[in-house]
Formats: sequence, structure tokens, C-alpha cells
Amino acid sequence: MFNNWLRTNKWAMWFLTFIRVYIGYEWMVAGWGKLTGGFDAGGYLQGAIAKASGDHPAVQGWWAVFLENVALPGVNVFNFIVPLGEFLVGVGLILGTFTTFAALMGLVMNAAFLFSGTVSTNAQMLLLEVLIIVAAANAGKIGLDRWVLPYLRGLWNQWTNKSTRGDGTTPNNTWKKQTT
Repeated sequence: MFNNWLRTNKWAMWFLTFIRVYIGYEWMVAGWGKLTGGFDAGGYLQGAIAKASGDHPAVQGWWAVFLENVALPGVNVFNFIVPLGEFLVGVGLILGTFTTFAALMGLVMNAAFLFSGTVSTNAQMLLLEVLIIVAAANAGKIGLDRWVLPYLRGLWNQWTNKSTRGDGTTPNNTWKKQTT
């Protein structure tokens, strides 16, 4: 019932727009600050790895192994993709373009930050992103998704030969129309 309300209700659409713009602003500002002010994830990654030891570690061992063996050696890649990803998620959510995908990528980043032992606003943002993802297209109706998604759907249908003809048939089911 709540899921249906999120996906179809006009009031939910406005509520989701408010949440979407708020979350988008938070992501965009964070990303822009890192893009323009310089960003080095090395210290953050080393700090997260250090939180994996002790009696009650804030970072799980399997995540620390990933950070130590993948993220830290590839810190230059992370120095590029984290700020760019944060900024693009923010722009996507503010403009309402590829809203569900942008929220999903924000959720992935928030989960990674939580796994790394940073609580901050990540848990709150993650929960709000879940609402946006569950709402799907309704979250982007007051945004560019209103026009972008139908346009892309039309292109996809043309590319896969699923376009509808004037008589209601498609190229793949014309024989059904002729036999009736």
C-alpha cells in the first residue's frame, strides 16, 4: 500500500521532489568541494582500515581487506571517481534526470561510507534514497525524467523493433492481426 502510494500519488510526487532536491544539493555541494578544493582519499582509507581492529571494530574485516587490497592501491582512481560521482549524483537528483539510477548510486556511496565507519549523515541520506528508489519514476516526474524517460523508451522500442504501428500492431505480431 505504501509502495503504491509512493509510486502513484501526486502528493508523494511533491514530497519526493523535495527529498530529491535536498539529497541532490547535499551530494552536489560535497562533490563540488572535492572537485575544486582537491581531494585525497588516502588518509580516509587508512583511517577506515585502522578502525577494523580492536575489540569492537567499526569496520568489518572483509571491508577492510577490500580497502587495503583494492581501494588503497587504486587511490588515484578513487580520488577521481568519488568527487565526480558525488557531483553527478547531485546534478541528476536536482534536475530529476535518471533519478532512480542517481539515487541508487548515491545509496551505494552512502553504504560504502557507512561500511568504512563514517556515520555522519550517511544513514539518513541512505534511507531517503531508498524512498526515491522505491518510488521509481514518480520521484522524477517533476524533473527532466518526465521527458527524458519516454524519449529514451521510444528510442529503445525503435531500436528493438517494438514500435507500434497506426493499426495497433507491432512488426512482430502482424501475423496475429491478419489471421483473425
